[in-house]
Amino acid sequence: MAREDPTSGGWCEALYDAHAPALLLYGRALGLDASEAEDVLHDVFRALLELEAPPDEPAHYAIRAYRNRAMNRRRGFLRRCLRERHSLDWFETTPDRSSEESLAMEALAGLPGAQREAIVLKIWHGLTFDEIGRVQSVSPNTAAGRFRYGVAAIRRRVGPFPESLGNPCPHPHP
Repeated sequence: MAREDPTSGGWCEALYDAHAPALLLYGRALGLDASEAEDVLHDVFRALLELEAPPDEPAHYAIRAYRNRAMNRRRGFLRRCLRERHSLDWFETTPDRSSEESLAMEALAGLPGAQREAIVLKIWHGLTFDEIGRVQSVSPNTAAGRFRYGVAAIRRRVGPFPESLGNPCPHPHP
């Protein structure tokens, strides 16, 4: 089986197919509205396609590039006001959305940005705390703390996680 030419862009297409939805959610967690999150996603992948060779860790590179572009984009005051107005509408609305799902989404939206970001990176992107720390430019312990505090705040608001979802942040005391 012949190996794909790394300059062909197939690696980038596969990366997009595998990570675009999670990156869009990450953009929403960073405070972008839906159209801004899509714009940043396309900017990142356009830049990735211009690279001469794939990065060593394409998924992590894409997350970091996405975060950098998102942070640059959200610096404007008017954009910040629009993001706050739309922050409760991160996920696509479905007619069968349960009240628990709506409450959980509101609880996630109400977290401080760094906690919300850590939760999205851990649960939807599957990053380790070391990787989250590198993305957020903090220590792994700080990343883990942001995740735990955020999950604890969500728990206080919505109650325990259903057993079917597992327990993303076990409580140290039974």
